[in-house]
Amino acid sequence: MSEALPAQSTSASAPSDREVEKTLEGLFSYYPLSIDMGLERIHRLLKDLGNPHLKLPPVIHIAGTNGKGSTAHMLSAVLQAAGHQVGLYTSPHYRDFRERIKRNGELVPEEWVVTFVEKHRDVFTGIQPSFFEITVAMAFQYFAEADIDIAVIETGLGGRLDSTNIVTPELSIITNISFDHMQFLGDTL
Repeated sequence: MSEALPAQSTSASAPSDREVEKTLEGLFSYYPLSIDMGLERIHRLLKDLGNPHLKLPPVIHIAGTNGKGSTAHMLSAVLQAAGHQVGLYTSPHYRDFRERIKRNGELVPEEWVVTFVEKHRDVFTGIQPSFFEITVAMAFQYFAEADIDIAVIETGLGGRLDSTNIVTPELSIITNISFDHMQFLGDTL
């Protein structure tokens, strides 16, 4: 399924470009060839991480077929303009993996990503979570550690078995819903 993630760095300084590249290669090796919908692995993964999703500030959870990413980004910007410290999780990314996890518009630091992956490599090997499950857990851990007032979380495929549905949101937003990913989500709206 997945190749071994890179060995832990012994350097106390910022990771080298190669260390970051190897870490991301390891993460992407968890990208599924097929999707196994369910919440069992994300529950196990988050439990092994100390349940960071239970330590989050209020969550706004956004789902829908079209517009959920735009809605998440606009809402995050509005909340920041109002003076709030905001964590934002979206997917996919466009150029840089770290675009998925932001605090006040700033990408999660490379050092944090490398350290997170290195620290939890054995957990990933044991559970075999998907790439998406790892990124969701990474975002929840980062937000639980960050000084934020609110977390804006975008679903992945959506549906009740989406890994982000492990949170208990303060507010849920559903954008336009249409038929999409029917092989995973079913044939009804």
